[in-house]
Amino acid sequence: MIALVAGGTSAASAREHVPLPKPRPAEAPQAHAREAEPGEDDSAPAEAAAPDSAPAAKADAAQAPKPPSECRLALTEQIAIAPSIPDITGPGACGGSDLVRLEAVVLPDGRRVSMSPAATLRCGMARAIADWVRADIAPLAVSLGSRVSDLDNFDSYECRGRNRVRGAKLSEHGRANALDLRGIKLADGRMISLTDREAPRAPREAVMQSVCARFTTVLGPGSDGYHEDHIHLDLAERRGGYRMCQWALYEGLPNIAPVMPLPRPAEAPPREVAADDERAPQQAAPSQSEAAEQVPAEEAEREQAETPPPPPPKPAKRAKAKAAAAKPATSKPIDLKPQAAPAATPAARGKPAPTRPPA
Repeated sequence: MIALVAGGTSAASAREHVPLPKPRPAEAPQAHAREAEPGEDDSAPAEAAAPDSAPAAKADAAQAPKPPSECRLALTEQIAIAPSIPDITGPGACGGSDLVRLEAVVLPDGRRVSMSPAATLRCGMARAIADWVRADIAPLAVSLGSRVSDLDNFDSYECRGRNRVRGAKLSEHGRANALDLRGIKLADGRMISLTDREAPRAPREAVMQSVCARFTTVLGPGSDGYHEDHIHLDLAERRGGYRMCQWALYEGLPNIAPVMPLPRPAEAPPREVAADDERAPQQAAPSQSEAAEQVPAEEAEREQAETPPPPPPKPAKRAKAKAAAAKPATSKPIDLKPQAAPAATPAARGKPAPTRPPA
């Protein structure tokens, strides 16, 4: 009896000291709500929708557009028509972010300067082009009695090495940080060709000075042989702020043009000129006596020129001729005895000789 009482007491104490589960941490994901039992309010378990809304919120945050950059905010439609385009990633190190498609530059008076064709550039490069056109090229066109209407775009973004050489260092064109220009078109139809040797020098020199002051790299004719028909502009960042401006303003014919021969010195001997088949020195006309003496000599020279020399003997005949020349000449003895007249030839057999009838 005592044992039973002791056993019951120990079991009761064991139930009192059973460990309970720890409370759920606040940062742990919430457990799914159990299904509502009949008679319970369906709106009670409001915590069940929280776990499903978390992944959707993350997806919306990933798809949300990035805030515009300072350059994008500054490049308004009053400065340029340059809509933003998606970032370009690869291949390799090509591409970039904060890209725009520069379609036109808007002048302070509201007129547009078209970029033909539209250029894919970084926002910073597009802003530099717009400022250059508005501040430098527009006044230059006014000084020429017209206004600027178009920019001849030769190349903008292109994933390639420098000068399109395979294996070369990545060009700034591959980073959308460069623009190649061939010319500037005016509203009256004139074209300022930046590399034309025959174009006026003053406008080309003004353009060169303006771009070299605004861009870190300017390459044109005379730089490396790859920019003879266009001007390369970019904003490459170099150590120590180094800048490069290589553009030779050539004029007239190139140096490789053929040079006319120098005049013949007076002390040089007279040249010989060909006249028909005769070749006579170019000098003063001879007197009559000298001309009479020269006539036989000229005729002899003409005969020698007209009669071709005999062809050389063939090798076999030449050998025989040499052998005959080497063999000594032998004299044949002469027979001094009188020789009888040759006998009459007998008539041919078969047919008798015809006889004449007696007279």
